[in-house]
Amino acid sequence: MNTPAAPVFRFAPSPNGELHLGHAYSALLNARLAQARAGRLLLRIEDIDITRCTPQFEAGIYRDLAWLGIEWELPVRRQSEHLAEYEALLQKLIDAELVYPAFMSRGEIRAHIAEVEATGRPWPRDPDGAPLYPAADKTLSGAKRRRRIEDGAAFAWRLDTQAALARLEAPLFWNEFSDETLLDTRAIEARPQDWGDVVIARREIPTSYHLSVVADDALQGVTHVVRGRDLYAATGMQRLLQSLLGLPAPGYFHHRLILGADGRKLSKSENASGLAELRRAGVSPAEVRRMVGL
Repeated sequence: MNTPAAPVFRFAPSPNGELHLGHAYSALLNARLAQARAGRLLLRIEDIDITRCTPQFEAGIYRDLAWLGIEWELPVRRQSEHLAEYEALLQKLIDAELVYPAFMSRGEIRAHIAEVEATGRPWPRDPDGAPLYPAADKTLSGAKRRRRIEDGAAFAWRLDTQAALARLEAPLFWNEFSDETLLDTRAIEARPQDWGDVVIARREIPTSYHLSVVADDALQGVTHVVRGRDLYAATGMQRLLQSLLGLPAPGYFHHRLILGADGRKLSKSENASGLAELRRAGVSPAEVRRMVGL
């Protein structure tokens, strides 16, 4: 008789600032759930944003997690070391004609939207409140696209979400655990269309958050994604990519957020909640656990 594989959890911070209480809660919760289920806990460093991620912040992540008493498996996966794997998946989407080169700059996007909104028509926005991409590039012929790329024009690969949805053979859902016991799940309808044509990769970096995260979860055999409620809606887009690329879908639990004094989600710029600052102030790991409700 085959023994069921141990469940695999992961904590995946970006080294673009110091960890705060919200990160502490997510890391501690993942560690507790993995231990309770005799599972594995992986640490992933999501460092594809080369302009903001630094070795200093990465070192701080290891230091803060060790201070909290969290243990993780080695080696740590660093996304910047696996760009070829992401590029291979990007090429599948290019070959399937599910992505297109988007050439509009941020200034051009803002000007286009302002022009439309000046007529009294509201511009659609994604679940995070950002305006959807105008997608005018989809009308360009293949020859014009190639010419602009050969001429060195800046562009990003964007998913043709409408075309991607048309490829699906059945409605798209994900399994959401009902609570921290991870015993019961409910099917949640995925709504990737709410995000419009998201960036899948950039010319200089052949990946994006959405592409990297589904690739990593599949390659690392992650079975349980436990992360903040702020990423709940993004799961719909990630489920679409999993379906298009033939990748397995883990179960998801989107936990409560740790809020600041103003009632908003904590930011890495808020030093008062930073773990390094709390440690310097004499706060103990046990007190951090109490602060986040664990």
